[in-house]
Amino acid sequence: MYGRPIHRLLAMLFALSLVAAACGGDDDGDDAEATETEDTTEATEAESEDTSDTTAAGSDEGDAGAVDGEPVAGGTLLIGSTQVPRHLNGTVQSGYATAVPGTQLNASPLLFDENFEPQPYLAESWEIADDGLSVTLNLVEGAVFHDGEPITSEDVAFSIITARDNHPFATMFAPVTGVDTPDPQTAVINLSQPHPAILLAMSPGLLPIIPKHIFDDGQDMKTHPRNSEDFVGSGPFKLVEFNPDSIIRMERFEDFFIPDRPYLDEIIIEITPDPTNIVLGLENGTTDLSASLGGSANILRLQDNPDVVTTADGHEAIGPIQWLEFNVADPVLSSKEVRQAIADAVDRDFLADTIDQGTTFPTPTGIAPASPFHNHDVETDEADLDKAKQLLADAGFADGEIELTIDYIPGTAQSAYAEYVVQALEDIGINTELSVSPDFPTWAERVSGGNYQMTINNVWNWGDPVIGVHRTYLSDNRVGVIWTNNTGYENADVDQILAEAGQEIDADARTKLYADFQDIVAEDVPIHFLTTPPFWQAYGPKVQNPPIGIWGHMAPMHEVWLAQ
Repeated sequence: MYGRPIHRLLAMLFALSLVAAACGGDDDGDDAEATETEDTTEATEAESEDTSDTTAAGSDEGDAGAVDGEPVAGGTLLIGSTQVPRHLNGTVQSGYATAVPGTQLNASPLLFDENFEPQPYLAESWEIADDGLSVTLNLVEGAVFHDGEPITSEDVAFSIITARDNHPFATMFAPVTGVDTPDPQTAVINLSQPHPAILLAMSPGLLPIIPKHIFDDGQDMKTHPRNSEDFVGSGPFKLVEFNPDSIIRMERFEDFFIPDRPYLDEIIIEITPDPTNIVLGLENGTTDLSASLGGSANILRLQDNPDVVTTADGHEAIGPIQWLEFNVADPVLSSKEVRQAIADAVDRDFLADTIDQGTTFPTPTGIAPASPFHNHDVETDEADLDKAKQLLADAGFADGEIELTIDYIPGTAQSAYAEYVVQALEDIGINTELSVSPDFPTWAERVSGGNYQMTINNVWNWGDPVIGVHRTYLSDNRVGVIWTNNTGYENADVDQILAEAGQEIDADARTKLYADFQDIVAEDVPIHFLTTPPFWQAYGPKVQNPPIGIWGHMAPMHEVWLAQ
């Protein structure tokens, strides 16, 4: 399979670039977290095997920096990041750049363990009604905001309604009809239909609890000045300094509702556009933790450093997936046989193993492999040029008759994917040219407006398919906004399955529905799924209990501590 001339040429060229990048630094800025984020764009938003397999593929041992003994309080954790947040209010803003500091500054009702199971946080217990039409949250007593005001059910209700009405992930709280507050410690969320994603939607990065007494003043929540100035939160750390281009400094909140937490005195996020500076900081010990590692060269470089722990563990709920996206309204790409032929020509194993040097993993579906709803049995073929050529002939196209263009998100290493696709399609007689957008807003406008033929894209699952997957496939969700149904795909069976799965409370029945959905999409090929790039992160050996849960750095770090 890998003996084709183009594969050998691309492998050789990429190997040379990898060596150069390892020596001089990788400046492509291609962080997994940087692709889908509202925080760095004007768009509406910013995906292998399972975790054990990614670890085996090159991660250091997850406990390589562990030490014996009890946690020690104190110290400053310095996080390196390339992500520039617009502000800190996650009820109206999605994205990694807001969520990483935001989950330190704000508490959410729930936390989630490695099995995607909810755990107590600001809500010490919860109950879903038998009919699935309400969720009751019982809040911890004694919790206060950073200004000393008590956190009550009124604040929870205000936060949920604010997110429902303003957050770009409209499906998260769309079924919420209101929130009752019978007493200060009880919030009852009322739903128009069963909503199995409602608990995960109360994760740290998706539902921060913000103070009603500050934000409920009639101002537009999306532009409220307190989103970034004199920010008052509910979480384990309070804001001390905020310069979104350079630094976010947060200090331990002494009155946090979990006794003796957080352990750290301070978290500082240093923001730089160049991941190479972060890698250098990790190597010399001036940076403690980062998931902004840049491209494959930097990851491989850090893996070779015995003084740095580098791992693909963590961030599983985010579920980034890189794919080849088709505009199915295009006269040529409207043919399923043509799309299937292209899929048969593009070798996802080559992309993962050679182009990405084993730092990404092939994936055949749009639900990330770490998700409990991933269909591991979806039918997918290996790259097959003869089959691809036959499909084109069956569709009535002669060799060389089809001419296509392909775009990609500018400023990312997706250029290598796009260049590979150009050469791979040449092998089956499709002439393809790069049609590269000059910047992200131009790319987003072209793709969301349907003014493209093919593009490489990177889209996140965001934990539950209702939140991050449905948006791509629903027939009525082509709304001219990036990361919605930009392919123009329409399938009534898919619409029906997703509608049922979005209300199904029984986990087994819901898993079956999503398996059927993945089978249909694999057959229709509105998208050819390529690889899942894990959120590689690295940290120094003194960092104990590092953030390697399903939300990774988008979770509170109140349990992180530093060995002396």
